Formats: sequence, structure tokens, C-alpha cells
Amino acid sequence: MRKKLLLAGFSLLACAASAVHADHLVAIAGPMTGQYASAGDQIRKGAEMAIADINAKGGVLGQKIKLEVGDDACDPKQAVSVANAMINKKIVFMHGHWCSSSTIPASDVYNESQIVMATVSTNPQVTERGLKNIFRINGRDDQQGQVAGAYLADHFKGKKIAVVDDKSAYGKGLADEIAKAIEAKKVKVALRESITAGEKDYSGLVSKLKSAGVEVMAYGGYHTEVALILRQAQQAGLKLTVMGGDTMTNSELVTAAGANADNVLFTFVPDPRKNPGSADIVKRFRDAKIEPEGYVMYAYAAMQLFAQAAEQAKSTKYADLEKAMRGGAFDTVLGKLSFDAKGDNKLPGFVVYQWKGGKYDYVGK
Repeated sequence: MRKKLLLAGFSLLACAASAVHADHLVAIAGPMTGQYASAGDQIRKGAEMAIADINAKGGVLGQKIKLEVGDDACDPKQAVSVANAMINKKIVFMHGHWCSSSTIPASDVYNESQIVMATVSTNPQVTERGLKNIFRINGRDDQQGQVAGAYLADHFKGKKIAVVDDKSAYGKGLADEIAKAIEAKKVKVALRESITAGEKDYSGLVSKLKSAGVEVMAYGGYHTEVALILRQAQQAGLKLTVMGGDTMTNSELVTAAGANADNVLFTFVPDPRKNPGSADIVKRFRDAKIEPEGYVMYAYAAMQLFAQAAEQAKSTKYADLEKAMRGGAFDTVLGKLSFDAKGDNKLPGFVVYQWKGGKYDYVGK
């Protein structure tokens, strides 16, 4: 009898252990803390809402999705540690990391362990290294840099334009592409500079811009530094227009820069909040007191991508999932997603937006 009871106990424990691992474990990673934590918060909110919606409809392949969250603080070494931790937890899908400087080293770790990942990191090297596991759901810096540079050359004729970066993989890559696009339009870049992200005093840069007669600054980097530069430029009597990239979508820019934020233009893909097919989901976010700006809808789309690819493949195994994502087309809150041989979005699209009165809106291509 005792032997039977022991066997029954072991059987129950085995069932319990099996139940623990019954969910599809997926993950997000990005700056959940640090100066870019607002972007991490957007990613978390988007992923949580998507998973709740998918699970409410029965989950994926009859099982629920469970979310793990990794914080890399946009630090490459920390990103590698997060990647290893997620692999140890047996995730089947990663959406991350956000900063290109984190995504590039982390993606090598996921690739070695055969984990499929989606990302919004824009540095071309994210997908130029021949990795088969990575899929970019937005566009690349060489695409948005071309749009930004052409817009500046066409709309600010006769104005002196400076190009500045923050030395990061994302920032320098974007700034280089903007400079290249400006010069392709036969416009000379008046000043090319780099700053160190995280500093509080950019008066040296502002002095250089003012001395060179610069009125427009193309910037490769993040919103936190732009807010400081704009405020310090105003204090120095320099009216400065800034053209940035996709990281300028963050409303923290408005909080930090105040009315100066109205001088910020940036490139981003067509606003998914205006996608008619996403109206119900946008309303659900707003009903929950979440404005689905920036990367919220991208994280939502990443989870839709995983769910649809797994259903198409009838599996969450790496080989099956990777094959489905590479060959399929997926209906998401961003519109239809499909990928080329490198893993880049086939229809990225970039347009130019401007902040006005605390909101950003489309101004051109």
C-alpha cells in the first residue's frame, strides 16, 4: 500500500511539474530601469495586453502564454546576462531588446540556443549578420536616415544643418545615414559632432552650433539628451530645430523639453493608432488609461506574430517557428507583416512627424 501511495505521489508531482511548464513561455527585454525605462514600460504594456487578449481567446495551440520580463537597462553586458537567463528559463520566443547596442550581442546568444526573436532595433547590423533567428518588425536606420536626410535637405534650404550622435550603435548609425542622405541631395553638412549620452551639460555643443550658425540639428540618439540640448540652446538664445529618429516618439520628451519639444521632428513608421483595423485595440488601451504611443503597439504586434506563426506551424519548436515566420504573412495591429531573407520587414515605411502641443502628428515624407 505504501509503495502504491508513493507511486501515486510521484505521479501527482510529475503532473504538477508538467503543468508548471504547460504554458508557452515568451519574453520581452529592454530598458525596464534607467534613463530609457519609459520605452521598456511601453513594451511591457503592449506585450501584457496582447497576451491577455490571446489567452482570453484560448491561447496558442490550446495552451496559455506566460510572460517573462528582462531588464537590460540598454547595457550590452547586461543584455547578454538577460539573454542567458531567459534561455535557462526555456523561453520559446523573445521580443527585444530595444537598444541596438543590446540587441546585437543578445541576439547572438539567442541564435546559438535557437530562440526566435522579434525586435524593433533599427541598426542595419541587427539583420546583416546572417542570423536566422531574428525578425525586425519595423524598419532600419539606413531607411529612416534616408527619409530624414532628404526631408531636411528639401525643407530647410539655405539653413545650416549639423549632424550629431551619441556614440551608440543606434545613434551613430542613424546619424551617419542622415548625413549621407543630406549630402546625396548636394547639401553640405555644416558641423558633424558626437556627444556622450547621460551627461547633463551640453553647453559646449550648443556653443559650437551657435558659432557655426546652425539652425537645424539632425540627431542620432535618444530623447533624454535632445530635451537637455533644446533647453540649453534656448538659454543660449539659439532657436534650434531637431530632426531625430524613432526614439523621439516618447512623450517624456515633452515633459522634459516643455514647449521646446514643438521644435522636434522625427522619423517613424505610419502611426498604428490610425490603422482602421486596430481601432478596437486602441480603444481597449485607452479605456485602460494607456496611450498606445511609441512601442506599445509594436510589442502587441510581436505577440500576435508569435501566436499566428505558432498556429501556422502547429508548433513552438525553433525550426518550425522560424520557418513559419520566414515564409508567412501575419495580420497585426501594425498591418500585414512579412519578412525578407535577412529577417527585415518587407514594407517598413518611414514618414516624418512633428511634436505639437504635447502630441505628434504626420507632416510629410
